[in-house]
Amino acid sequence: MPRTYAGAMPRPLALAVDFGGTKVEAALVDDDGRLLLGSRHRRPTGAAATNEQLERHVGDVVMAAREAVPADAAIAGIGIGAAGPIDVEHGLVSPLNVPAWRDYPLADLVASLVPDVPVALRMDGLCIALAEHWVGAGQGAENLLGMVVSTGVGGGLLLGGRAAPSPTGNSGHIGHVEVGGFDDACACGGRGCLEAVASGPNTVAWARAQGFAGTTGEDLAAAHAAGDPIAIAAVERAGTAIGPAGASAANLVDLDVAAIGGGVSRVSPALFDHARAALAARTAFPFVSRVRIVPSGLSDEGPLIGAAALVHRPESST
Repeated sequence: MPRTYAGAMPRPLALAVDFGGTKVEAALVDDDGRLLLGSRHRRPTGAAATNEQLERHVGDVVMAAREAVPADAAIAGIGIGAAGPIDVEHGLVSPLNVPAWRDYPLADLVASLVPDVPVALRMDGLCIALAEHWVGAGQGAENLLGMVVSTGVGGGLLLGGRAAPSPTGNSGHIGHVEVGGFDDACACGGRGCLEAVASGPNTVAWARAQGFAGTTGEDLAAAHAAGDPIAIAAVERAGTAIGPAGASAANLVDLDVAAIGGGVSRVSPALFDHARAALAARTAFPFVSRVRIVPSGLSDEGPLIGAAALVHRPESST
């Protein structure tokens, strides 16, 4: 149901920004967690992007979203979700899969584009968790892991309905938890990290090493639906890595729900079947096997809604 505001009080909107390894997006989001039609804009990022290209594309999407503010509304704040690692105290980002930016002042860049509006920066995985807790698949859960399985694998934790304490802003970065049975080299310097096994590019790369001819997650999804045995094995491998990572997190912090979004999460429902089976094998501890692994309830809007939660629900994000 739409909210009404007394007198001339403008409708508060969040300008939400999602910066990841493939693209940067911005949109306006209201205080019910809904994106405003026509306000969402996207530009590419990627491993080959230069600093100048990244700055221009961030500016493009932020300014396009700003121009979409209706006459009866105002921007109450800006929320940024970024691939990690980040430095929340100084507003810096060093996204692993975007090498042109190391300790880049993303919060300052966005603040310069929309002056006199407060800016909050958090990890994209935490934004997923905030969005799912607010209006998605994690509503009512007190202890929630949000996970983004896409170009990279990010994560965020809510404990007691609030963001887990995190001096640097990187709490819940589950993509760099090592999962047993895998020895894949990771860009972070580790081996067998969840991201090295289950991210979109790494899943496709593994499939190609087995003879798969496709090059994208979309190719993998189509092949899986058609019954291609390599695609089926690739999805099983990714899901089998996600399950133990979720179990490890549950052992550590006693989770209620693990909500998973991102492009890889939409390749096939079988990914969740494999993840749940790997989690359920941990039968000795019922508090671990009780965790519900669920797909995001917000499709690809989750990261933007979560970034908006930094503005509309700040009590949950600090």
